[in-house]
Amino acid sequence: MKKAVKSQRPVNLDLRTIKLPITAYTSILHRVSGVILFLGIALLLLALDTSLSSEEGFATVQAYLGSPLVKLVIWALLSALLYHLVAGIRHLIMDTGHGETLQGGKLGSKIVLVVSAVLIVLAGVWVW
Repeated sequence: MKKAVKSQRPVNLDLRTIKLPITAYTSILHRVSGVILFLGIALLLLALDTSLSSEEGFATVQAYLGSPLVKLVIWALLSALLYHLVAGIRHLIMDTGHGETLQGGKLGSKIVLVVSAVLIVLAGVWVW
């Protein structure tokens, strides 16, 4: 019989109690924003196709764009785009060798969150 090996693995894998660093949150948000953009492009292409199909289609899309729910969706897509853009620029800067240290990564993550928040608020003002 094989002897049981005492494992040093963590016992508690409850994701709500695990403390992640700020760099992990920005990385996860970057991936989530990419998925949202991927799915949102389908909606935007459908609206573009409908608007270009006929005058009635254009009027239909124009009517939908006045709806608060559609404005919220547009703002969400713009928010994902802006966050993904700012985080992508951070990755490009890191590819040049800047901000690769632990402190530089944390500072870069904080800058990404602040700049993204400002741009998202401005996009919300623009949409509404």
